[in-house]
Amino acid sequence: MSFRALVVIGDEKGQVGVGVGKATDVVNAVKKAVADGKRHLVFIPITKDLSIPHVVNGRAGAARVFISPTNLGSGVKAGGSIRTVLELAGIQNILSKQMGSNNLLNNARATLNALSSLRS
Repeated sequence: MSFRALVVIGDEKGQVGVGVGKATDVVNAVKKAVADGKRHLVFIPITKDLSIPHVVNGRAGAARVFISPTNLGSGVKAGGSIRTVLELAGIQNILSKQMGSNNLLNNARATLNALSSLRS
């Protein structure tokens, strides 16, 4: 039997990464996932309203993600793994919608795909 760990790493200042690790015990799976997440770090431009500069779409597998900036004070309106990725990136005012798949890994990767296509 093997375990798969999904880890989201972020500094809440514009860097975030998603990593996956698989091993026969949980500790090694988490270590591999953390190392994989550090290899896949993405820098995200954050506006002064703690949002993103423009609307973006992302895709990974069957998962599709729509992410839109919102006004100051509106909060993070996102669910599942999308919310985790956005909060660890340091984004505090955003609206998102996940479509297609409910798979946590594919939704997290689709979010990273969308965020990596941002231009400031």
